[in-house]
Amino acid sequence: MTAPAIALFVREWRIARRIGGGAPVGAVFFLILVAVMPFALGPDLDLLARLGPAILWIAALLATLLGLDRLFQADHEDGSLDILVNGLLPLEIAVLVKCAAHWTASALPLIVVSPLFGLMLAMTPLPLMLVAATLAAGTPALTMIGAIGAALTVSLRRGGLLMAVLVLPLTIPVLIFGVAAASAASGGAAPFLTPFLMLCALSLFAIAAAPFAAAAALRHVRE
Repeated sequence: MTAPAIALFVREWRIARRIGGGAPVGAVFFLILVAVMPFALGPDLDLLARLGPAILWIAALLATLLGLDRLFQADHEDGSLDILVNGLLPLEIAVLVKCAAHWTASALPLIVVSPLFGLMLAMTPLPLMLVAATLAAGTPALTMIGAIGAALTVSLRRGGLLMAVLVLPLTIPVLIFGVAAASAASGGAAPFLTPFLMLCALSLFAIAAAPFAAAAALRHVRE
C-alpha cells in the first residue's frame, strides 16, 4: 500500500497547489484577515497583542477551510472517486492521504508565515512561536473535520456554503482550545500546557475517526 499512497499524496499535493485552496491564495486570504483587524480595533497596541492569538486562530480556521469543499468534488466529477472507492488502497487510507496532502499544501504554509503576520498585531517573538505551535497542533483537526463536510456535500454543485454550515459548529471545540492555548502563550492567566494537550488530543481523535466517517459518506454517494 505504500507506493499507491505515496503516488496519491503527490498527485493530491500537486492538485492542491493549483486549486483555490492552495498556499498562495490561502496565505493572501490569511494576510487580508489579519491586516484589516487593526483598522477595526484601533491603534491600541496592547489590545492588539491581547487579541492577536484569537485573530490568528480565526484567520487560520477560515483559510484552512478554503478549498476543502473541492477536496472530493473533482474526483466525483471525473470518475476518479469510483477508482478510489473500488481500488486496492482502502478508502479510509485514501481519505487520510488526501487530507494530509491538502494540509501540507494549504495549512502548513500558514503555520510558517503566522509569526510574520503576528508581528502586525504587536505580538512578541515567544508568544508568536507558541501560537504557531498551537496552529500546528490544531489545524490537522480542522482539515479532517472539513473532509467530513466535503464528503457529505460532494454530489452538490456549489456546496461550499452548506459545507461551512455543517463544519463550522464542529470546529468550535478546536477553536476554543486553540485560542485558550494561544492566549496563555501570550501571557494569559490560564496555563498553556492543558489546552495545548487537549488540542493535540482533538487532532489525534479527528485523524483516527474522520477518515471512517468521510469514507462512509463517499460510499453512500456512490450507491
